[in-house]
Amino acid sequence: MSFSHHSEQHYIHRTGWLRASVLGANDGIISVTSLIMGMAASGASTQTLLITCIAGLISGASSMAAGEYISVKSQEDIEKADLDMEHRELQRHPENELKELTQIYMMRGLDPELAHEVAVQLTEKNALEAHARDEIGIHENTAAKPLQAAGSSALAFSLGALFPMFSILLSPEQYIESVVMVVGVLSLALLGALSSYVAGTSPLKGSLRVMLWGIIAMLFSSWIGSLFNITPL
Repeated sequence: MSFSHHSEQHYIHRTGWLRASVLGANDGIISVTSLIMGMAASGASTQTLLITCIAGLISGASSMAAGEYISVKSQEDIEKADLDMEHRELQRHPENELKELTQIYMMRGLDPELAHEVAVQLTEKNALEAHARDEIGIHENTAAKPLQAAGSSALAFSLGALFPMFSILLSPEQYIESVVMVVGVLSLALLGALSSYVAGTSPLKGSLRVMLWGIIAMLFSSWIGSLFNITPL
């Protein structure tokens, strides 16, 4: 019996890099834009705002990369520990592990005979892979990838932080705060819509959700900055 090949690209396959990229870009836009708005409200000069923006980009991207790597690396370590444990159990008690796998398939709806046959065949092919996927829940498409997450996050943060930087460079000095906020809100709307589209969800809902929290953060930072007046007398 021959079967035609049919493969679907599911959205869950994008989870690793998409989560890190969206988080990085969102943080890059919101944190750096909020930082600039707070500084602008305090009366800082254009040069100070630009230096602050560059410093925020570098420190933020580095922080995001380090934090994302540590977080995902911890997840990877847990997955490795579970796989090592499962490997030892397969070596020591193969029959018990086969029964366990059979029980899992029975709980998913297969009759006992078929469940046992499936468990036997998958065990013969790759016992550890079968247990990793069906018992532990570790799959190649969703497994932790620290370097990928760190790189995606740092790059996305840097790209997000470019929006407020270009706003400072291109806007008249007296309108910097307003232009930075408008560009920040529009870029968040674009990011929310784009990430939702890639994830297969509603672009409108994603856009509004990201915009709402971004606006709150920007306004709060601007209010705090207005409490400090560093304009030379």
